[in-house]
Amino acid sequence: MNARYRRAVIARGHFPTEQAALKVLYLVTRGMDPKGTGQARWAMRWKPALNAFAVTFADRMPAAENL
Repeated sequence: MNARYRRAVIARGHFPTEQAALKVLYLVTRGMDPKGTGQARWAMRWKPALNAFAVTFADRMPAAENL
């Protein structure tokens, strides 16, 4: 996961706000399912990260409550 985050941040360059950076990390995390089918084995990879984001940035990620 760290390699994917690093690649996304390097490709983007800079972020105007912290929210923009968080959105990119969120989208990269959601995009780790290669087939887009939501298979359980892939969900195990990104679910802990989404939970950590939801706890840390609860006020900034209202959509996290619906996951």
